[in-house]
Amino acid sequence: MTRRASGKTHLLRLGFTDPDTAEATLQALGPAAEPILAMLGLVADPDLAVAALARLVEAAGDDGAELLDTLADDEGSAMRLLRVLGASEALGHHLHRHPEHWRELTDPVLGSTRAPAYAMRADLLRAVGADPQHPAPAASLDRRAALDALRVEYRRILLRLAARDLAHDLPLEDTAAELSDLAVGTLDAALAVARSVVPNAGAARLAVLAMGKCGGHELNYVSDVDVVFVHEPAEDADEQTALRVATQLASQLIAVCGELTAEGRIWDVDAALRPEGKAGPLSRTLAAMGAYYERWASTWEFQALLKARPAAGDLELGQAFVERVQPLVWRAAERDGFVADTQAMRRRVVAHLPLKEADRELKLGEGGLRDVEFAVQLLQLVHGRADERLRSPSTLSALAALTDGGYVGREDGETLHTAYAFLRTLEHRIQLHRLRRTHVVPDDEPSLRRLGRGMGYLKEPIESLVAEWQRQRREVRRLHEKLFYRPLLSAVARIPGDVGRLSPESAARRLAALGYDDPAAALRNLEALTQGLRRASDIQRALLPVMLQWFAEGPDPDAGLFGFRRISEALGETHWYLRTLRDEGMVAERLARLLSTSRYATTLLEREPEGVRMLGESLEPRATEPVVDEMLAAGRRRDDAEQAVRAIRGVRRRELLRIAAGDVVGLSDVMAVSEGLTRLTDATLEATLHVVGEAVRAERGLAEAPTAIAIVAMGRYGGFELSYASDADVLFVHRPADGVDHQVASSYALAVATELRRLLALSGGDPALIVDADLRPEGRSGPLVRTLDAYAAYYEKWHSAWEKQALLRADAVVGDAELRTAFTALIDPVRYPAGGIGDDEIHEIRRIKGRVDAERLPRGADPATHLKLGRGGLADIEWTVQLLQLRHAHDVVGLRTSRTLDALAAARHAGLVADEDAVVLDEAWRMASRIRNAVTLVRGRPSDQLPHAARERRAVAAIMGYPAGSTDELVNDYLRLTRLARGVVDRVFWG
Repeated sequence: MTRRASGKTHLLRLGFTDPDTAEATLQALGPAAEPILAMLGLVADPDLAVAALARLVEAAGDDGAELLDTLADDEGSAMRLLRVLGASEALGHHLHRHPEHWRELTDPVLGSTRAPAYAMRADLLRAVGADPQHPAPAASLDRRAALDALRVEYRRILLRLAARDLAHDLPLEDTAAELSDLAVGTLDAALAVARSVVPNAGAARLAVLAMGKCGGHELNYVSDVDVVFVHEPAEDADEQTALRVATQLASQLIAVCGELTAEGRIWDVDAALRPEGKAGPLSRTLAAMGAYYERWASTWEFQALLKARPAAGDLELGQAFVERVQPLVWRAAERDGFVADTQAMRRRVVAHLPLKEADRELKLGEGGLRDVEFAVQLLQLVHGRADERLRSPSTLSALAALTDGGYVGREDGETLHTAYAFLRTLEHRIQLHRLRRTHVVPDDEPSLRRLGRGMGYLKEPIESLVAEWQRQRREVRRLHEKLFYRPLLSAVARIPGDVGRLSPESAARRLAALGYDDPAAALRNLEALTQGLRRASDIQRALLPVMLQWFAEGPDPDAGLFGFRRISEALGETHWYLRTLRDEGMVAERLARLLSTSRYATTLLEREPEGVRMLGESLEPRATEPVVDEMLAAGRRRDDAEQAVRAIRGVRRRELLRIAAGDVVGLSDVMAVSEGLTRLTDATLEATLHVVGEAVRAERGLAEAPTAIAIVAMGRYGGFELSYASDADVLFVHRPADGVDHQVASSYALAVATELRRLLALSGGDPALIVDADLRPEGRSGPLVRTLDAYAAYYEKWHSAWEKQALLRADAVVGDAELRTAFTALIDPVRYPAGGIGDDEIHEIRRIKGRVDAERLPRGADPATHLKLGRGGLADIEWTVQLLQLRHAHDVVGLRTSRTLDALAAARHAGLVADEDAVVLDEAWRMASRIRNAVTLVRGRPSDQLPHAARERRAVAAIMGYPAGSTDELVNDYLRLTRLARGVVDRVFWG
């Protein structure tokens, strides 16, 4: 070697990181080092290449000199060998073990000619002693020898392929297709070995169907090879024998490929894509396969069948299978729940992604390979029904067909092709190093440096690689959204740029596949939003692709899009609206979630479109005091009581929207919602009582109010357990001022209570608040308002067991503070009687509950799923807790509360309820209350019945936090909890 060649500085410049060791190794190689030095500067890891070359020369023995001479004289052979040694430690070890294989890389046609699939198959079959024309191995070759021979031959062919890939810039499609052909040949050779060890192997015709990447001619260097087995009895064989033989052959094939021998292992054969997965039989007959896919298969199974092709064994039988299932594949997009199923499959994949590797995952991470594949496959399933050009099993071929057909914009198609090819090539380089199955980009500097150089970034390899990788990820994420939704706009709007032009029919098919029930109406809504040359239309065209995606992810995409149109029209040219949606992604996403999930929230937004601003704020329910102050300030700016109360109700409408939005987007639990609704009702009554009191006093010419008034919350309102549809159950109490005539005071209090109820019940642009006083003494026949003394006299003489029970939830919360305190002191001895209630009253409460169960359940209601009166429902739990309070609150201070769950916790702490029983009641109450709220949010009107309609049930499940496609899980959880709760009620309430 010359001095220039051996200088350490020069070696560092060429890319060596350990120049001392490299220089010594190069010196040992002698004169051959000089001509290959420049080539070493082009490989992924020059240090690895030199070290591996030295080991290979040593292992080659007498052929070592010939090897070095070849490297010095044949630039093509040298470049192929050095590129392999610098990129793949595993193939370097293979050459060290089988040094004669270096000659494979001197083949002059290696760089220009792809290895034919039939030639690879023939070589692999001969390696295991089988005749390629009649693949049955020689009887003299034992299984272990056949497995070793298969591995050696597999890696010999793989070595040639890797050399072509690394040294001759083989296109990704060619590399992946050749790897797939190599895998298929290996399957045939493995099946030949299997037939040599399985008794009576000829009793079954067995077809091996390639699935996944192998089926799509796009396999990685190291990947599980997905397969499905199909068999038929051979002539004169019965079905049971054929099944046994086919199962044994399939099992042996899997073992032949996956076993670890002295020559290593090839890869795993994965048959989990078969019907029923790992729980199903390993092989089925063609008829059994057809029956399964026609009756039982899930949507994702048809998506998997997109790539199915005959690979090994009986190819005629394999083709018959493909022809049997293909018509079903192209009808998959018409199935109910198609979108939900595909989304659920994507979520299942992501759920198995380790968090610590999520940002480095090439395959499953955001902007990864699966995003491209998922998008292309879904577009194929949607449009391939009517366009057979799209029915390619290969991702890149299908993407090209989608682009040529106008389903994807040409520029977008080319960008996505480039990004996918980059990510797959990076994946190949990662796997090739040690021939291990991985999709994670390493984070250590040496590995990143080797990868960067292997991808062609010789200057600043780490920085250049990471920058390009992240750029391509961003492109994939952007186009994943755009592929589905932006071309829809081209059907209804003039969009600048190179965008795929869908016909209205194609756009309608895509919308239907994405979950829109009325594609024609959706297209009309899109047209209304995007037509025109105004700036607003431009912003809408930019917004709608992502908005459409979010609508499609919701339970009711049609409602989402229609609601968005209504709100956009209501806000018109409002300067902040579209700018906020464009610039604040959280606001836009929350808006889409509300509109596609909740009619209740949508109605509030349509009446209060300015509420869109609020979606960028905190959605936690506000405290009572600041809301009262805001309501009073709004009321003071109005001329009369009716207008003032409408202003108060306007504030209430906005705060209802805040609570509902926080509930729908999953920021508030059921107790936060109930407490928020209760405090908002407190504020509304407090502000309205103030306004109405002043108005009545002014009308009557009174300088001061003649009596103090308080409002006592009852029922769910008193228990801090309001739902969206709850009335405000109350008692009105007043106490005349000193020296005021009783009639004057009572007349004033009645006027205030009556007007308060009237103004809050008026129809208008916000939900009415019904103030219900039917729980007052003597019910509707009794006076609406009583003095404190009148309540005292009544409860002393006449109160019954049910009235004691009703007072358990009394909470004096609105109006005069002293009067509220006095009323609470008055009723405490009634509801928490000394010594508890007696047996007669317990019997009476149980009798009333029995009547409620028998008579109050609505006709036709399902007692198993009625949230309030059903078995183990809210009434069961609340009556059980209230009976404990009536019996024990005199001794257990914690039971002296109006809140059901607080009282239940106190009973548990006091040992009145077993821990496990208390947990069941708590969970069942929370779940029933959450579902009850969710039903109102979804339907826009109250119901105590778990919905039967599929879309409503999906929406309820979504609000409850269940993933799409999990409505059965919601129902099962509810039935399980209420069944357990009913068992506790039977023991604790009924005794």
